[in-house]
Amino acid sequence: MTCGLLLTALLGLPAYAFTPSRVDMGDFSIDTTEVTIGQFARYADSRQLKTAAEKNGYGMEYGAGWEKRTGWSFRSPYGKPGALDEPAVHLSWHEAHAYCQAAGGSLPTRAQWSRAAYTEQRRNPPPPFVSGRTYAYPTGDTSAGANTAGTEDGWARHAPAGRTAMGVNGLYDMGANVWEWLADASGDDRLTAGGSWWYDAAKMKADGMQFKPAAFYVVYVGFRCAYPK
Repeated sequence: MTCGLLLTALLGLPAYAFTPSRVDMGDFSIDTTEVTIGQFARYADSRQLKTAAEKNGYGMEYGAGWEKRTGWSFRSPYGKPGALDEPAVHLSWHEAHAYCQAAGGSLPTRAQWSRAAYTEQRRNPPPPFVSGRTYAYPTGDTSAGANTAGTEDGWARHAPAGRTAMGVNGLYDMGANVWEWLADASGDDRLTAGGSWWYDAAKMKADGMQFKPAAFYVVYVGFRCAYPK
């Protein structure tokens, strides 16, 4: 359990009543990790909110096309209860957007997310990162340390938030693990960034971003929030 989740558990506060770990990007800040099951559960419980996946009784996974998975939801990403520190998935763009608003922020824009993911802003970052440098991957010059397709990284599916290698700007899982909803729209679609554990490293790059239907909720897509200064 993260420090923020432990605090809310001790105080009986909803998820949006505490300040999760954030990275200062100058004109905005961004969550250090993807929003977790525990964080989203406290928010949902405080509002007696049922997500679309919970109401409909299924989440989605790609098999022979998109297939319904009975009982899969943000609470049970693979059909059984997930750990509190796992990323919250099976959430539509609208549900992620509402959470970020309740937390005092918003989903990051493409420009915000890209700056945080690829360009090192810290004055004295730890090696191998160099201040002011823009990298090909959110993990640096290579995709090493990210949770991409295959099991050689130690994770067959998504990893708990913050367990993979720390990346650019001290952020975790901006590349791979799960896709992240962004604010940018194209008609009824919304942009996702970073790729996921289901894809190879190419989707971690800036040109790997994809638009997906805003009402889409699947096991591969989560989110994090950005906050104004």
